[in-house]
Amino acid sequence: MVVMLMKRIYKALIFSSLVSLGLLLVRIFRYQDLDYWFLAWNLFLAWIPLFFAVTLVSSLERHLWLSWQCLLLTFLWLVFLPNSFYLATDFIHLQNASTLTLLYDVALILSYTLNGFLIGYLSVIAIHDQLNKRIKASYSSGLIAGVLLLCSFAIYLGRYLRWNTWDILLNPAGLLFDVSDRIINPNSYQQTYTTTILFFVVIASFYYVAWQIYSGLKQQPANNKKLQAKTTKSKKA
Repeated sequence: MVVMLMKRIYKALIFSSLVSLGLLLVRIFRYQDLDYWFLAWNLFLAWIPLFFAVTLVSSLERHLWLSWQCLLLTFLWLVFLPNSFYLATDFIHLQNASTLTLLYDVALILSYTLNGFLIGYLSVIAIHDQLNKRIKASYSSGLIAGVLLLCSFAIYLGRYLRWNTWDILLNPAGLLFDVSDRIINPNSYQQTYTTTILFFVVIASFYYVAWQIYSGLKQQPANNKKLQAKTTKSKKA
């Protein structure tokens, strides 16, 4: 049931992503500008961690998590995951919107943001579920919280310092300097910690809701079987 449910969710997310792309195309042709073309690119980036998560889950059926294949997929999933939640920061562009397009732009960015969060949560749930099969639930929840905290910090790096995923390979020294400087001198970068904590609270709180929904749906078949067994026993009695 869980596998079928996930497939239905994938299809629904593809549909909603196409709707978002359609809204962007309507805006481009209606107002003859490309102001929000980057939303399509950001949504594409949001899909990448889900691809790596699904591939990792498949690979874990054949390899140990400590194998080089699974470690590589885990790393790629982790470095691309912040892109799913980064879409929320695109609301900052509304400060340049005209009154003519403001409400449309709000709906447009909201559409992309919701898709990004749903895609991101789905990939995190897939990894969380695999962790639960291997370690205690409290440990896996702690690891996932750490992942979401790293995502929140990465959002700050992307929005304020303009670092992106590719810079891990293209300019690792510069990225490492900015990160280490903010860790060594926290008092000089209060905005770093304020932004990181804010996004962590938002992302983590809604993820908690998503995880509870998933856990409930996953347990439903087992609960139904228990209920059927009790009903059968009562009828025999």
